[in-house]
Amino acid sequence: MTAPVRVWLNRTYAENVFFIELLRAAPRPVHVLATHADADSPVLAAADLGLLEPDRLSAESYVEFALEFCARHDVDVFLPRLHQLAISLRRREFEALGTALICPPAPAIALFDSKAEGYRALDTAGLPTPLWRHADTAAQLLLAVEEIEATGAQACLKPASGAGGEGFRILTREPFTLRRLAGYVDARVQLDQVLAALRTSTAPADLLVMPYLNGPEVSVDCLADQDGRLLAAVGRTKQGRRRSFTVDPRYLEPARRLVEQFGVGHLSNVQFRHEPDGRPVVLDINTRPSGGLHQLRLCGLNLPAAALELALGGSPLLPAVDELALGEYTLVSGIQAVLPRQAAAPALERIGGSLLPAAVTL
Repeated sequence: MTAPVRVWLNRTYAENVFFIELLRAAPRPVHVLATHADADSPVLAAADLGLLEPDRLSAESYVEFALEFCARHDVDVFLPRLHQLAISLRRREFEALGTALICPPAPAIALFDSKAEGYRALDTAGLPTPLWRHADTAAQLLLAVEEIEATGAQACLKPASGAGGEGFRILTREPFTLRRLAGYVDARVQLDQVLAALRTSTAPADLLVMPYLNGPEVSVDCLADQDGRLLAAVGRTKQGRRRSFTVDPRYLEPARRLVEQFGVGHLSNVQFRHEPDGRPVVLDINTRPSGGLHQLRLCGLNLPAAALELALGGSPLLPAVDELALGEYTLVSGIQAVLPRQAAAPALERIGGSLLPAAVTL
């Protein structure tokens, strides 16, 4: 009987309980290890072995922990989320242990780690981007907002580095009133408040400012080989509750050019929104699998299993585009188990001069 492939996911998102399910549907048997600093993360219970990992390590210290972890647990394939760049920079050390990485080469991760540098590269390559400006100071922010408002659009901002929608805000000139206390909290923030905060800040703000673009949002999940040659891509369209799949070249062709030109190997995600005239523009690039990747199972595509096969040197069998079920769907909440609550985090064992977590009892 073939020994299971030992796959490690570190500090991954709660949604990746579904990623683990798709790994288990792979042709090869798998043994999934998951680590997290949060003992209540459902991925710990979803894995075959759930471990608490040390928190607040520097990137370099974390890589040392990861190398020791891979050696101690005979990890065959490692899909890093936390400290992805630092881990990719030392890919050869992991390969020397017999551990393959499912993450892009370091140059691609470094480029898109900064949204400003990423946008500059996309503009140079002639790929579609929205109007965007980089702002460090109050004066730069105000100038950018005035430029965007002159086009008739509302300005929004987000940190130049960060994951997903962290720090996203829609800028408004409307004064704060009691109406803002009714209903749910939204992403709006008063421009004057942001400007005042920037004027008193001693550090550069490192913000991206751009027009707020309405939906639908199209999120293209991509699988490429180590060199960035695109093997599969499907878009997920989000418009309110309704979701659908798309293989429209308006999204897939820019995604292909981006992935291949910048060598974004393995699993990645390219997000699009639309200008008022309907033109798709690249909103964000994630050098990791998206939390919604598992939704592609509905159209007949298992990218986690394909990425695993690719990492092991195989050639994944992927359905042709005309074999995909491109229907519509929606999402509902589900229930996931967690491990028994720990009174305190398990003690850290000092092994070989580095920190390793004690196993959580499953």
